[in-house]
Amino acid sequence: MAQTVLVVDDDPVQRRLLETVISRSGMAVVTAPGGQPALDLIRSPRGEVVSLILLDLVMPDMDGLEVLAKLRPTHPDLPVIVLTAKGSIEAAVQAMRAGANDFLVKPASPERLLVSIRNQLKIGTLSGEVKQLKKKADNRLTFDDLIAASAEMQQVLKLGARAAQSDIPILIEGESGVGKELIARAIQGTSSRAGKPFVTVNCGAIPENLIESLLFGHEKGSFTGASDKHLGKFQEADGGTLFLDEIGELRLDMQVKLLRALQEGEVDPVGSKRPVKVDVRIISATNRDLGEMANDGGFRKDLYYRLNVFPIMVPSLREHPADVAPLAKHFIARFAAEEHKSVAGLTADAAQMIERFSWPGNVRQLENTIFRAVVLCDGPVLDLCDFPQIAAAMGVEPETRAHAVPAHHLAAAGPSTASPYALPLTDEVGQFRKFEALESDIIRMAIGHYQGHMSEVARRLGIGRSTLYRKLKEFGLAPEGAVAEEDGGGDTIRRAG
Repeated sequence: MAQTVLVVDDDPVQRRLLETVISRSGMAVVTAPGGQPALDLIRSPRGEVVSLILLDLVMPDMDGLEVLAKLRPTHPDLPVIVLTAKGSIEAAVQAMRAGANDFLVKPASPERLLVSIRNQLKIGTLSGEVKQLKKKADNRLTFDDLIAASAEMQQVLKLGARAAQSDIPILIEGESGVGKELIARAIQGTSSRAGKPFVTVNCGAIPENLIESLLFGHEKGSFTGASDKHLGKFQEADGGTLFLDEIGELRLDMQVKLLRALQEGEVDPVGSKRPVKVDVRIISATNRDLGEMANDGGFRKDLYYRLNVFPIMVPSLREHPADVAPLAKHFIARFAAEEHKSVAGLTADAAQMIERFSWPGNVRQLENTIFRAVVLCDGPVLDLCDFPQIAAAMGVEPETRAHAVPAHHLAAAGPSTASPYALPLTDEVGQFRKFEALESDIIRMAIGHYQGHMSEVARRLGIGRSTLYRKLKEFGLAPEGAVAEEDGGGDTIRRAG
């Protein structure tokens, strides 16, 4: 679930070097040996996962400029970094004019390369967020802007697209947090009312004494405190859509007036002598069973039949787990950009855990959980330890990022109030331990304390990094499959994969 970089270079040695540098930063890598294979990959289903292209400028089959010329008409927003040994100003200008986002000269240092990749990914993510926010503000959000890869959600989108073709009243049902308002906005943005007002009313959050005034408006002086004329939500939504969220919470007496407004297409502002005509498309939403409420007398049957003309049931997230991964990827990219973090995705264990979790709070809970994990994460990818509440709920024992000191080495010879970093000087039979064993424990503890940042570990222990790596090898502290990776200020030890 990490962000994927496509490396395009005809030199196999360069491809391997770039793949090593990028994969160590926590990102996934796919490669192409030339321009045409790269275009074929981008146009295939595999190309949907590519977040950025690292493109060589000079290749025998098709040069980078030609690749850009063929790529930009279909993928205008896909970030492309040109990397070439041809480092002239003219080449840079040509590449930027052709649509490159950045230009690096070989040999580029790993630090410079990763900075450029992360910057372009952040810019792309924020640009996408800005576009979506603008479409939302302009009431032009469509179903193409929603993340819904599963068959269950695709069926929801198909129903929504059909409903958008007319002004038929729609009732969207589903648990809290499943995205009912987003579905309503997409229906508005796909319909002939796109760009017109989209007014939201949370029926469960309106004070009882203000419901009528808020929905239908009031005239100046119609009641104490009415110092000005107020247009109600119906008049604000005139020509557009009125979204009645949590419609099941509306008072019974207000349900009668709402029914009249829907039937007659007009509202009676408080204190007004004549009704006001309105042209409003009604979309309602609820997390309750309105049919059962209507049978029990908690909701008017005639209003229920009026609202429930075209029902759309949005499934809970646990019913379409295939959408957890793409949603998590979207949230990670968004929050990493917003919080200026270099988090590129999830480890395989973390991805498997969140896909298996039931998510009782649905998409809203997933979004907030990812937000918290990104804020607290110090590594390049989110791991089990970044989801302590989810791990605890599922009975998973997450390991810390740094490798813990064995329990028998931490058995303190002194009182239980000793520091957690206290070292036993003697072994099980009371003999002093060897200096190498003590040194090994000190390095282990330092790696854990500084979360694997090797530059900081070396600085705090007063030794060089080369010496530190040599001792790691001597003491066998770097576990099998571990790699040293550059992470901002210094190297970090992590498990490969």
